[in-house]
Amino acid sequence: MDKRVIILVASVGGMLGAYIPMLLGAASLSGWSILGSFIGGLLGVWVGVKLSQ
Repeated sequence: MDKRVIILVASVGGMLGAYIPMLLGAASLSGWSILGSFIGGLLGVWVGVKLSQ
């Protein structure tokens, strides 16, 4: 596995996950943005692992 790919995709997923609740009207540091960032990061790790295989 290439760690750089996993870290890159997890970072992008976390940023997108935090940004989507802001588009829907939540504050930038609200609980929804933090939860979205966490979920986006986890999905990013999963996608990064699949891409690096």
